[in-house]
Amino acid sequence: MTQASWILKEGNGPVVAVALHDGHDVRPEVAKLFAITETDRWREEDPFTANWTAIADTQIVVRRSRFEFDLNRSREKAVYLKPEDAWGLPVWQTKPSKETIERSLAEYDAFYATVRRIFANLERHFGRFVVFDLHTYNHRRFGPQSLSADPRYNPEINLGTATLDRNRWTPVVESFLTDLQKFDFLGRQLDVRENIKFWGGHFPYWVHQTFPQSACVLSIEVKKFFIDEWTKKLDLLQLNTIRCALQSTIPGVLAALKQA
Repeated sequence: MTQASWILKEGNGPVVAVALHDGHDVRPEVAKLFAITETDRWREEDPFTANWTAIADTQIVVRRSRFEFDLNRSREKAVYLKPEDAWGLPVWQTKPSKETIERSLAEYDAFYATVRRIFANLERHFGRFVVFDLHTYNHRRFGPQSLSADPRYNPEINLGTATLDRNRWTPVVESFLTDLQKFDFLGRQLDVRENIKFWGGHFPYWVHQTFPQSACVLSIEVKKFFIDEWTKKLDLLQLNTIRCALQSTIPGVLAALKQA
């Protein structure tokens, strides 16, 4: 049975956490058209990011796979139609019909309508709010035996800020970076940098265009150092410690939000 497209928990504070790509579910009419395997889908999704949304008052966890519709891309690019749309992976054995695509895009539209309502309420109640846009990324793309990608260009946590007004939101951004960099992560510090590999996708762009005076989206990409992206073997301690590290930034972010 197909799950609801997303799970929403609305809270009473100005912090939101969103896991856009946590989901693996697809509608049956879409699943029967796939050429892509479940394993390949899983590897390009962001499993376990739902775990990290617990840091926020309001939590949005998308249950539908990005291979049905990708909420971090514009509407016209939300359904991957060609391999180049999906890291070279052949997604379809039979191209979905216009009607099938429109049914997927109707859910895409419903998601953005829901987010608009939630964020408008936050703007009304708090004036300003922060969104933790949570993702993960692969760093061993050449196979199960491949080495990790060069760490010079692949930080453990990449903060994308290209879609926000960096001058306006400097206190929030700098507070987040500083607190995350100094967090004691199992006896060491994480490699946290800004705009090295990712800069932020369509979702933060849309939020900043829609709520230009009130929304600050922190687009957070965590390298999959806590999980084997090929075997799915998870290091639960590291997964939970990443959540603690993100949680440690909340007090500073809230204080900085008042300065923005």
